[in-house]
Amino acid sequence: MKETLQHTIKAFIGKGEKYYVAECLEIPVVTQGKSLDETVANLKEAVALHLEGEDLAQLGLAPNPTLIITMETEPVANVQRTAHLLQ
Repeated sequence: MKETLQHTIKAFIGKGEKYYVAECLEIPVVTQGKSLDETVANLKEAVALHLEGEDLAQLGLAPNPTLIITMETEPVANVQRTAHLLQ
């Protein structure tokens, strides 16, 4: 049976005490940044460096995988207050 290669690398970004922290789920890559833009840039660079010179198929990855990022953000609204305003 032929193994299916992943076309994506998933990562999660959350807010720490002082920095945003990014962590990949499929490969051992973790980085941080002071802003979301800096964190995403650092994550792209860290993933590229981690994969440089590697046989992607041995890692279960297809050539040129896409990076999918999920971010945890602050609440955008107070739900109780918003519900009250709609009544």
